[in-house]
Amino acid sequence: MKYLKIGGLIVILAGLTGCSDDVASVSLGLFTTKDVVVNSQQDPLVTGVTCHISHVEADLDFSDPSDMSIACRQTGPITPEQLQAIDRSKSGEVVFKSSKSILFKSLKVRRIYDAKAHTLLYLSYSTKESSGSHHHALSTVPLYNTQAWQWAQGQE
Repeated sequence: MKYLKIGGLIVILAGLTGCSDDVASVSLGLFTTKDVVVNSQQDPLVTGVTCHISHVEADLDFSDPSDMSIACRQTGPITPEQLQAIDRSKSGEVVFKSSKSILFKSLKVRRIYDAKAHTLLYLSYSTKESSGSHHHALSTVPLYNTQAWQWAQGQE
């Protein structure tokens, strides 16, 4: 009976892991509960952009490490209508957010439009200082060869 309960728990946990929307999960070793997790996120307004964000998840800790990496690429059309709908201020807008601890730390991704270079910037950052730093990473998506290129040039 004891083995049936343990076996049932393993099946349930394996099922929950399979329900995740993560693209990848790589263990950091045999004797650790930390994994590098890669999530795929489509920009909610500029739907032709997909970002892959990697970060460490520590299953048995109250707070995940702040380190992260981001890579964003054009994966579909980017239109003038999409760019007209975004916040084009210097601080841009938060497009993704994920909790990293029970103590108000989160990972955020902010979209910023660089009008001079006709490029979308995606800045990922931790909202809480860790080891003397607010960890961050940057990825860019140029508008060259998109439907929005002519519109972007006319905004100068």
